[in-house]
Amino acid sequence: MFFYTYNILSIVLLVPVFLFNIYRAYRLGWPLAMFERFGRVPRSSMTVIARRPVILLHAVSVGEIIASRPLLKALRSRYPDHVIVTTHTTETGKSAAAGFSEVDLQLYFPFDFLPAVHSLLSSIKPRVIIIMETEIWPNFCHEAAARTIPLILANGRISDRSYKRYLKFSWFFRPALSCFSAICMQSDVGRERIIAIGATPEVVCVTGNLKNDVAYRQISQQERQQLRVHYAIPVESTVLTAGSTRDGEEGFIVETYRELLLQHSNLFLILAPRHPARCTEVGALLDLAGVPFRKLSELSTNTRMQHGEVLLIDSVGELMNLYALADVAYVGGSLVPLGGHNLLEPASVGIPSLFGPHMANFREIEELVLQYGAGIQVWTQEQLTESCRNLITSVELRSVLGQNGLKLLRDNGGAAQLHLDIIGRYV
Repeated sequence: MFFYTYNILSIVLLVPVFLFNIYRAYRLGWPLAMFERFGRVPRSSMTVIARRPVILLHAVSVGEIIASRPLLKALRSRYPDHVIVTTHTTETGKSAAAGFSEVDLQLYFPFDFLPAVHSLLSSIKPRVIIIMETEIWPNFCHEAAARTIPLILANGRISDRSYKRYLKFSWFFRPALSCFSAICMQSDVGRERIIAIGATPEVVCVTGNLKNDVAYRQISQQERQQLRVHYAIPVESTVLTAGSTRDGEEGFIVETYRELLLQHSNLFLILAPRHPARCTEVGALLDLAGVPFRKLSELSTNTRMQHGEVLLIDSVGELMNLYALADVAYVGGSLVPLGGHNLLEPASVGIPSLFGPHMANFREIEELVLQYGAGIQVWTQEQLTESCRNLITSVELRSVLGQNGLKLLRDNGGAAQLHLDIIGRYV
């Protein structure tokens, strides 16, 4: 009865969803990709599959596909003859996956409209479907179960803010959750929450956080200098990389930068908005503040930037390099109530991080970073300035926090192998 009602509703909502997709594509500069949104796989893409067994992994956007990287590497190693196909809701997620050598084909995730779901699954015929984190679509899940395709939820999490909403709509999620063969949650808290929402307890297990399996290494001074030359940054600068920043945060960061420049003239700031489409808006903010900047896309082989300028990142896929060349990192989405971003990215290259109090989407990682002393949490712009000042003036403090981050990753890996052991039962 639920799926019958849901399908009637999906037909009613198809037109507004279709129109919203057109508006979003136009506003963000994404390809419209309507054929893929309706489950049609391009003929050229079908040649990639060529009757080989398919593993399908769905990762909504950049954060999810980056988190899935350790699992993708493990899958490629264990199943070299399989085709790994990823699906995404956003263009930025699809673009990020295109840079992963483990992924053979990237597609847009279809609307949760039964004919669209039917078309995609009929075309690629996956042996197993892996859903990253908690992306639950009733028709997609139900159709996979109807075709006896094992459906696995990987790296599952339910944030503090989302939990109440999920509970309130448990009647909606329970039928879809019943379709999963295995549900791998990041923590015991996550396991309890998803069972409360309606998952079958017997299929739920705790496998840790794939984000903790990020490859980590100490960046040499020579490599750091080479990266700085590549990005036209003065080699002798003290570099602050502000990554994954969101609307409302850049003002805090720019004000901190301007204040610190009064005492530390060799500072250099890299601003990497979470959504590159916002670069025009961020550029206007920098102009208003009187801070000179250049966009990454505007750099040439002859460009050499100066201390006191800002490099504004208007593309995706650069962030790990930008953390690796930095002395200090700020991880965005955390001074505004948007749930934060992944603190392990700078930690994985031995760089200390600053972050705000709004880390609801990364609560376990936040606790680990604070427990290991790999970063500093701030609540205000004034605290951001003071903590940043302490880090840029003390090489020893930066080194201690950076080494603590590497130790955190050494001590807390293994989630990819646990996931792989479960997935191996179904491939």
